[in-house]
Amino acid sequence: MKKIAVHLASMTISLIWLVIYQQTWNPFSLKGSQFLKFYLILLMGFYTSVLILKFLQKPISKTVRYFMLMILLVGIIKLLKGLYLGKPIGYLTILLIIEVVVISLHIDNKRSER
Repeated sequence: MKKIAVHLASMTISLIWLVIYQQTWNPFSLKGSQFLKFYLILLMGFYTSVLILKFLQKPISKTVRYFMLMILLVGIIKLLKGLYLGKPIGYLTILLIIEVVVISLHIDNKRSER
């Protein structure tokens, strides 16, 4: 439960940034550059918490996978919205590709540990 709290704290930080600096709870209403800032804060905070747990040699729970997929889903939804509206999506596409690679490496590591 403590490990989940660490990951939730990183997500909470990104939501606090969203409310304080953008005055909204809806990340999908943000324009491209503002969404990228939110998404990078979310990604960096989450993966920093994962690296801290690995550094402390704490086992990483299975729910980390669900957090990763949820973050990926947020990016995919914004990508689809950008495609629909005809907006530039290059940076978000690159971030999502990197994230898919990281998720697949994480899942492969979990399978090899068994």
